Formats: sequence, structure tokens, C-alpha cells
Amino acid sequence: MEMQDCATAVLEWDEMLPAVAQGAIGIQCRSDDERSLKYIDALNHMDTHVCVNCERAFLEALDGNCKTPIAGQARIVDGQIVFRGLIAMPDGSVKYETEKTGAIEDAVKIGKEAGEELKAQAGDKFFEMMVEMSPQQVLGQLTK
Repeated sequence: MEMQDCATAVLEWDEMLPAVAQGAIGIQCRSDDERSLKYIDALNHMDTHVCVNCERAFLEALDGNCKTPIAGQARIVDGQIVFRGLIAMPDGSVKYETEKTGAIEDAVKIGKEAGEELKAQAGDKFFEMMVEMSPQQVLGQLTK
């Protein structure tokens, strides 16, 4: 957007990951609407499409919800997809992170594997508590 001069700070992805698919614009239409599909296809940015699919596979593997701090970003670097993801306690006191790199055609697989890896690291208890308890209650349970 060429608006860098308006920003007070630019956060790099090693400083703070965004929410999954943050900033991506999605357009829907009927699958049999050939005319609309032709216009939409012209708007599609394939690299972004691939990255968002990777990120959404990550979120799906985690059964993500709005109570769970989940972040993830995929980028295409030197012809490969590079994905970083994390899950965390609401206060940031506990976090699990992963980074995966692979072929662009494996983007969905990479996102899914990253989500499964973090889910295994954190354990089912982590996610169950997020849904059922307040952040203070979750922290108390994890530190026992």
C-alpha cells in the first residue's frame, strides 16, 4: 500500500506474529457463477492464496477459537513456503512455537503438521482450559 511513512513502527514477524490470515481479503460467490468467477480469478494473488491456505490448515488442526491466542504467518521465500505459528496463554506466560519450511505445493500439509505439533506439545488440557476458564484460572492450573 506504500504507506510505510504513516506507520509509527513496523513489527517484523520475529517480533509479533499476526492472527491467521490477518490482512487477507476473501471474496465469495456461487460456484456456478462463471461470470463472477472470471472477475474474482483476476483479483486473486496466488502467493497470498497459498499462504492463507497454509495458515487456515494450521488453525483447523488446532480447532482454534476466539478464546485461544493463536498466531500464524506463512510467507513464500526463495520458492519455498515458510510458516511460523504459535499458541499462547492469554497473558503470554506460556507459549508454544513452531517453524516449518517446505515446497509450496505442500502448504496445507505444512500448516496442518504445524498445528498438530503444537497441539501435541501443549496437550489437550491446554485447549480444554482455554474454553472453560478465565485466563487467571488457566494460568493457575498450568503452574500446578
